[in-house]
Amino acid sequence: MSEANVRLDGATAEVVRSYLLAAAEEMRATLIRTSFNPVIYEVHDFGLSMYDADLRLVAEATGLTFFLGANDFSLAKGVEYVGRENLHRGDIVLLNYPYWNAAHSYDATLFAPVFQPDPADPEADGTLVGFLCVRAHWMDLGAKDPGYVLDSTDMHQEGLIFPGTKVFSRGEPVREIHELIRFNSRMPDLVIGDLHAQVAALRTGERRLLEILDKFGRPTVDAAVQRMVEDGEARTRAALAALPQGTWTAEDWVDDDGITEDPVKMRVTVTIADGRFTVDFDGSAPATPGPINMPFGATVALCKVILKSLTSPDEPSNHGTTVPLEVRAEPGTLFHAVYPQPTFTLWTGIVAVELILKALAQGMPDRVPASSGGDVPGFMMVGTHPDTGQMFAVSNNDLVGWGATPDHDGMNAATHVSGSAGRSTPIEVLEARTGMFFERLEMRTDSGGAGRHRGGVGLRREIRFTTPGEFLSVIKKTRSRPWALEGGLEPDPNQVIVFPGTDREARVSTKRVKVEPGDRVTLLTAGGGGHGDPRERDPEAVRRDVAEGYVSAEAAREIYGVDDG
Repeated sequence: MSEANVRLDGATAEVVRSYLLAAAEEMRATLIRTSFNPVIYEVHDFGLSMYDADLRLVAEATGLTFFLGANDFSLAKGVEYVGRENLHRGDIVLLNYPYWNAAHSYDATLFAPVFQPDPADPEADGTLVGFLCVRAHWMDLGAKDPGYVLDSTDMHQEGLIFPGTKVFSRGEPVREIHELIRFNSRMPDLVIGDLHAQVAALRTGERRLLEILDKFGRPTVDAAVQRMVEDGEARTRAALAALPQGTWTAEDWVDDDGITEDPVKMRVTVTIADGRFTVDFDGSAPATPGPINMPFGATVALCKVILKSLTSPDEPSNHGTTVPLEVRAEPGTLFHAVYPQPTFTLWTGIVAVELILKALAQGMPDRVPASSGGDVPGFMMVGTHPDTGQMFAVSNNDLVGWGATPDHDGMNAATHVSGSAGRSTPIEVLEARTGMFFERLEMRTDSGGAGRHRGGVGLRREIRFTTPGEFLSVIKKTRSRPWALEGGLEPDPNQVIVFPGTDREARVSTKRVKVEPGDRVTLLTAGGGGHGDPRERDPEAVRRDVAEGYVSAEAAREIYGVDDG
């Protein structure tokens, strides 16, 4: 490293770090401003990261935590596949091969090398100084079904695959690849538009990184990065040493794999010892025929989320913050998919976040909340828009109640804890861009688990369809309740009711159904688990809950023992 002889004071190191973080956030702003797809500009279903020349994370922008952790894995795989010697200034590479990309095929990762030009030879590549990575969800790449694939049985049913393919070469678009993408998508304008939005974000990051190097000099920047990484690792190890030491195991179930209705077992053992955080998924089910299998990089990413939340939740991430992490999952099992096992419906990872917390709660009940809704209730409509004649596929990840903690109630109707800064799609966008009309959206009384501290409440959403199409629900925990802690009560699980009040009424979890104008769907999202004996809750807090509609008068009397009068 070129920082060997640099004397770096703390103030300069912090200024450089702030510049790098600001550059990543400017990449984020560029992506949001220029993307075509609501799941990017509204939901923020993306992850943006900056790396040094050794592929060490140095800065990231606010986005989905799963994506940010997965970028580290996929960048290393992509660079290995392409070869450093084959990367040049202006190149941009597309990777969506799920076992390397650490995600399903529609989460497209674009990465770019950054070269610092040599003033003496401006035509040459210059010196490789870093890498930039942008991952975002594309709406269609020619999978067997439009929108979202719920029942694939191998990877080749899940869309066009790029193992690490240049979409820009030495600054120029590779027309053949762009056209291949265009002709393999049912919504080419959206997909090509989002590709160029990601390219714009990468070019923004490239300019800013080179400006930072020019301003401070590469030796100073390298020295600041080295200090960031060392400090990140030291902080994480110190935080782990301060936590309870031990080994804890938990089990849970995913509803089904999309092919059969058999529940799928998840098992995890978490160990904190000797400055390390080890997550072992031994005992989980073998890989399933349906698309709920996790690429190993995605499994690693979800474990990074838990480690970060326990050790340095208020500090920016870098390579050092996850060095103490070890993740184990045997190839060919639920948490380590291998070719050609299907991976499209990655809700397993969402439920697994709660599974790891469930294990940790045994050793540190004072630090871990009860389950937060248990899952992310996703839904989507696919069809043809009557005004434009164009195909649409617009989705929403609905809100759930967060689990209560030893100190306070859970948050009401919020993005699941795995979603970080992700957002719900606004009703105005859903109604304008699809054939859905929302007749009701409200918080659900009594949906939060009762306790000394109450779980947050979930939502009731009632949809009437105004155009024909397909409705897709994506939920993997509807048969078992989100768990509570220390004597709290478990809430009802998520529910999706298609065609309510008709002879076709059915309760489903992950399902694709055809709908016609006038058909209806009701979604009931779960609240969070309660914490502590409900009879120990402050009576005034119960009365406020009744007044605000979170708890019914009947539940106040029967569960909390409080008269609302």
